[in-house]
Amino acid sequence: MPVPVRRLAVIAIAGALPLVAALAGLLLLRDADATPNYRGSRPPSGVKAADFRLRSYTGREVRMSSLRDKVVVLTFLDAQCKESCPVIAATAPRALAGLDAKERGRVAFLAISTDPREDTPAAVRSFLRRYHAEGALDYLIRPASAVRRTWREYGVIASENTGSDTMHSAPVRVYAPGGEWVSSLGAGSDLSPRNLVHDIRVASDAN
Repeated sequence: MPVPVRRLAVIAIAGALPLVAALAGLLLLRDADATPNYRGSRPPSGVKAADFRLRSYTGREVRMSSLRDKVVVLTFLDAQCKESCPVIAATAPRALAGLDAKERGRVAFLAISTDPREDTPAAVRSFLRRYHAEGALDYLIRPASAVRRTWREYGVIASENTGSDTMHSAPVRVYAPGGEWVSSLGAGSDLSPRNLVHDIRVASDAN
């Protein structure tokens, strides 16, 4: 007895399902391999770090363009802040300690002031010492006009503008070598020394 055309079609589709599933699985694996598994939130692809030339509280000049061969961990802090800033400052040295000597040479931890009027060298030094971050986190405070320009270029709400030490943007952004923004971690959510070390390593290996 001839098999109905509709039944043949159903048999053909059913027979093809394992092959379709296998191909879909391969495509998913391929996509997973192609997309680095960051623990922080993923920003829009292709966003590069804006260049700047600022001075640290120590007087050292720092240029973003001179760090293109490194993973850059960048955040925005207020030395008078009592909420997210202490958490971020304390995380930096613990993350640095979780890297080996070779990895430490390929990463830069930077903070840009959100209130350059109050973030004097003495205030910043005291803040960093309080959270054992001196020597781990380079805190950039001058010139004030250039600091304020970074707020616009990086889309940051500054405490100088809000009038409150605790009301400001405090993202911890990870930039891969070459300057692409690849991950963002937040105090009180996904920021931890372990997660930061993980994302630094992924960013380093992705280039």
